[in-house]
This record gives sequence, structure tokens and C-alpha cells, in this order.
Amino acid sequence: MSKSYETTSEVPDRANGVAPAARQSGQLSGGRDAPGLSPRHRRLRLPAVPRLRRPPPGTPAGIEYHELTRKPGAATARVVCTDYCPERIEIQEIADIAAFVAVHRPDWSRVRWIHVEGLQDRDVIRALAEKYRLHPLAIEDMLDGAHRPKLDDYPGIDELPGRLFVVAGRVQQLEGCLQAEQLSLFLGRNTLLTFEQVASPAIEEVRRRLQSSRSRLRGNDASFLLYALLDAVVDRLFPVLDEVSARLEAAEEEVLTRPDPQSLPAIHRIKRDLVAIRRVAWPMRELIAELQRERHECLSEITQTYFRDLYDQCVQAIDLIETYREIASAVAETHVSVVSNRTNEIMKVLTVIGTIFIPLTFLAGIYGMNMPIPENGWRYSYPVFWAVCLGIAGLMLWRFRRGGWL
Repeated sequence: MSKSYETTSEVPDRANGVAPAARQSGQLSGGRDAPGLSPRHRRLRLPAVPRLRRPPPGTPAGIEYHELTRKPGAATARVVCTDYCPERIEIQEIADIAAFVAVHRPDWSRVRWIHVEGLQDRDVIRALAEKYRLHPLAIEDMLDGAHRPKLDDYPGIDELPGRLFVVAGRVQQLEGCLQAEQLSLFLGRNTLLTFEQVASPAIEEVRRRLQSSRSRLRGNDASFLLYALLDAVVDRLFPVLDEVSARLEAAEEEVLTRPDPQSLPAIHRIKRDLVAIRRVAWPMRELIAELQRERHECLSEITQTYFRDLYDQCVQAIDLIETYREIASAVAETHVSVVSNRTNEIMKVLTVIGTIFIPLTFLAGIYGMNMPIPENGWRYSYPVFWAVCLGIAGLMLWRFRRGGWL
């Protein structure tokens, strides 16, 4: 059983309402602070260092269909199928996956896009993998959840068409944390299958664009839909970088005006966020470049032309990341220099005070000895003593100021 809807308002938007699943190794930041918030009012939470999770030695490569068994208590996946052509579009949320895979794509449909939200429901993944003959190695990479963005070509066998397996990385804010997620895409001649663990606003954005009959997506093939999804994923990097830029500007202003012991850890957190974002953006650029050069039966020439613009966007994002990393390093060095200069100023003042009191301590030590001193019998000895001490202190202050020490 499934329910269909035709208008944008009927498309359920769960991008902001889906409870995040258990995080894998893709977490980038332990928390997000408001740009204008002083670091002295924050609690520093650094993310764990990314670690590569590998199966035990001797484990066979790939995941076969019979190994895709649902675990007790696993969350049910959300499956949305979108069929469209220039004149018509139909979106349906699948409730019975077995009944869905038993029916072929409608004759009027030019492109079928099947999106799976949630990777714990292995029954859904197995049904789609068997129907569309997904390669076991691709299934393993898809379920890994923290794979490096890449492109794999699985050639067709006999009557089965070839498929392109694309792993894309995306970054988004979830519950105040910067998260890295994986989006897996299987491109065929007329079908596109996408899998993700947590709902992404980019998916709903592309689906809303398909609702418009004037959209360029409706008049092109499945590979153009692949481009649109990757373009939406790359576009999501720039708001994240803008937020990092605001945090960096606030940290720089604070370092120059009111340096605080917590400023340096806050800058270090920004640098770690930038490094983690770079781990997503850099391989994405390589992925787009490979798609731009790849000659495959599933990729049209029009789509490869648009990949050039997407490649330029990746380059711009990486340039911003490198620029922000350099600024963050400069701010950290400035913080160290400012703190060092403040320490030098304090030590200079203390040294001047100590130097002034050295001769005064000498005089006080002489005239404070418990022994007869000729000047003690003179009635003006006490005021003369104070006059000499103040004169020495004033002379030393004048000399220090003239020498530029104060």
C-alpha cells in the first residue's frame, strides 16, 4: 500500500523533525556557539578524533543479499518514490516495500527516483538491492556511513545495465552540532536510488523543485537529477562556512580587544571544524572532477556540462576553507602574542617598581640598624632621609620615562 500526492504542500517535510539516529564517525563539532557569545561564557566541547572503523581481519569484502537481515528494534525506513516526466509527476511514500518492487515503473515515467531515509531497516535495502541488482561492494560502502566521497563504475552484465555508484559527503547542523553525513546514490539509465541515514534539507529542496513544471529537472534524464542532488549538497557547505566565518570574526575581535584564557580553545575548535569540513569538501571536488571526465552510458553530455559549474563551486568552497584556516592560525598566533605582550608589560612594571625600591631598601636598611649613627642626633635627619628617598625615586622614574621604559 502507498499513498500518492501531487502538490508541494502534501509532501511531508521531515527534514527538521527526524530524530537523529546514533551518530557514526561523522561528527565534526561538539557544539555550536552563537557568533557574538564570549568564550568565557562557553563550555568547550571538542569532538572525538575521527577513527577508521574496519571489519575484523579476514572478513569477506562486500555484503550479499542474504546477509541483509533486519535487527530487532531497528527503526523503519522512510521510502519516497518520485516518478516524473516533462508533463507529469507523481510522488508516493511507500508503506509496503514488497508490493512496490513487484510493480514496474509506469510507462509515462521518464525518471524514477527512490529515496530511502534510514539505513537500519535492512528489509527495505534488501528488497531494493535485489530488484535493481546493486553490487555487494557498493552495499557495503553504503552501509558504512562514513565512507570517503568517491565514484565507482559497475559495468552491465548481459541484460543488466551498468550503474554508477556515487558516495557524497554533506555537512549540516543537527541539534546545535556540526555533523558529517553520507549520501549514497545509485545511477541507472532511468532510475536513481539514494540512501541516507538522517534526513537532509537538500533532498526536500530538490523534490520541491521537481514540483514545478518549469523546472529544468523535469525535462532531463536521471543523471541530471544526480547533478541537482550533488549541487544541493555542495550549496549546503556555504551556510556552514558563513557560520564558521562569523565565529572566527568574533574570536578575532575578542583576541584583539579583551583576550581571555578561553579564547585559544575556542579558536582551536574552529580550526578543527574547518579541518573536518575540508575532509568532506576536498574529496567532493575530486568526485565532481571524475564525474566531469567520466564517459558512461548513464551520464548525458548535458549533465557533464553542468558538472563544470559544480566543480567551480567546490573549488570556491575549498578556497574559503583554506582562507579561514589561515586566518584561524593567524588569530591563534595573535592571541599568543597579545598574551605574551601583556605578560611583558606586567613584568616591566614590576621590574621598575622593584628597581626603584632597591636603593630605598638600601637606605632604610642602613638607618634601620640597631647601632649608633651620627645622623640620628641631628634634628633634621628624618625629613632629610625622606627627601633623599623621594628624590631618588623621582629621578629614577624620570630616567625610565626618558628612556622609553614606561
